[in-house]
Amino acid sequence: MIIMLVWHTVNCFSQEAIIECEDTCTHIHGIDISHYQGDVFWETLGENTRNAYVYIKATEGGDRIDKRYEENILTARRHGLKVGSYHFYRAKTPQRLQLQNFITQCLPEEQDLLPMIDVETKTGLGDEAFRDSLFLFLKLVEEHYQQKPLIYTGTNFYNKYLLGHLNDYKLMIAQYTDYEPILNDERDITMWQYTGKGRIKGIKGYVDKSRFLGQHSLREIKFIHRRRSTLP
Repeated sequence: MIIMLVWHTVNCFSQEAIIECEDTCTHIHGIDISHYQGDVFWETLGENTRNAYVYIKATEGGDRIDKRYEENILTARRHGLKVGSYHFYRAKTPQRLQLQNFITQCLPEEQDLLPMIDVETKTGLGDEAFRDSLFLFLKLVEEHYQQKPLIYTGTNFYNKYLLGHLNDYKLMIAQYTDYEPILNDERDITMWQYTGKGRIKGIKGYVDKSRFLGQHSLREIKFIHRRRSTLP
């Protein structure tokens, strides 16, 4: 996804020592991955009780499918991890084409968590045209899965382009600092992606790490299994 590795000393997010936040704090943590993480040792990840969930990249735009998605989601579930899938949104690509790409991969029976939409670029559109494009897509996703998706974006992107427009959606906000994000409209944030350079046993390179904020918990992003609608 978007966007400093954050280490723990006196508090969870100071940057001196070599122990990461979830090694010592009590927050609910998780990761998100894509093919960029390469071979993932899911058995090792499944043994790590400090990480409660994983979001796995499924698709991007109208035709890109992450080449490790199917392997990742099936193996992650087999090793007991709570999984969700995400789509990287491309504002200029027809919304129904993107929806078809995503729903072909993100099958309800394989989901434990809400679908997540990664929103971090306007793809050259003007502000209003971008929002119109995005909200049409979000409406289509909600109609198909019969629940609102989780929205992933960065603090600066939200403040500049989405301020006041996402009040009905749960947010995962990316901000790689040693302090929790606060949006300009001071709206509630469900989850915080606090580093894009985390380390974890079972993954050789860097990985995105996130955690719940405040009193928020895993049950708030649980996928509700209902009968699916069909595309009109």
